[in-house]
Amino acid sequence: MSEITNKLIVVVLDGLRYDAARKYLGYMEHLVEQGVMSCYRVQSELPSLSRPLYEVLLTGTPVVRNGITANHINRPSKEQSVFHLAVAANLRTAAAAYHWVSELYSSSPFNPITDRHQHNVLRPIQHGSFYFEDQYPDSHVFADAEYLRGAFDPHFLYVHSMNIDDAGHRYGGESKEYELAVRQADGLLATMLPIWMNEGYKILVTADHGMNANGFHGGVSPAERHVPLYTFGETVLSPEKEVQALPQLRLAPLMCHCLGLMPAAAMSTEGLPPMVPAAVSREAEEVV
Repeated sequence: MSEITNKLIVVVLDGLRYDAARKYLGYMEHLVEQGVMSCYRVQSELPSLSRPLYEVLLTGTPVVRNGITANHINRPSKEQSVFHLAVAANLRTAAAAYHWVSELYSSSPFNPITDRHQHNVLRPIQHGSFYFEDQYPDSHVFADAEYLRGAFDPHFLYVHSMNIDDAGHRYGGESKEYELAVRQADGLLATMLPIWMNEGYKILVTADHGMNANGFHGGVSPAERHVPLYTFGETVLSPEKEVQALPQLRLAPLMCHCLGLMPAAAMSTEGLPPMVPAAVSREAEEVV
């Protein structure tokens, strides 16, 4: 395995609820059992909707500050995202993600003809492959990401898939179709993570929001708000047991920490557990 450096891959499995992750991500849970990864429960910000939480994840700011209050609010972010901070520090960035990520940090409104593939080193997302249909296969998203990684060697690679969320909306968050989408994502992670680990990347795997049994999210229920955070790398969260879920606002400064960047002034690190070497073994949190 290569020496771990300040290079980070963040995987966001859109719509993945915490309990489904702990039940169906067999490969990821294997890594937890073996002490290779850790898993934490995260409570998403409100509203538990996609576009607002994309902004939360990457800027560490609440909706009341950043103004991305609903899915229909389509404008560029006004905050300092992890992408912005990385480029300012002369780090390379890339993303294989849903087109709303492009609209926040690259090009808005998204034009599917001209904006599908983007390469501009002056933008926060320097190299991007963006899709615009929720049923775009997760396998293709990971293939897009691996192309970007191989071609441009980014320090920060953001990978965002949509099939779990799509299945949840169509069939509900407790359906066999939703379960299948989670299990298929686990297979993709089992393919890609060994490669990325061997290349020395730190890795965070999380979700924006969950999904209730009726196929909705946006509200306050645990099924809609509780999501997983799997961590691998030289510096990760403290192994001490959490009484409450980790606030989602802490993920952006955690990404900065993994990249060796100073968090933006708006990114609060208050309450973030201390960082410790990944070699410290951890017990998997009990599934609730």
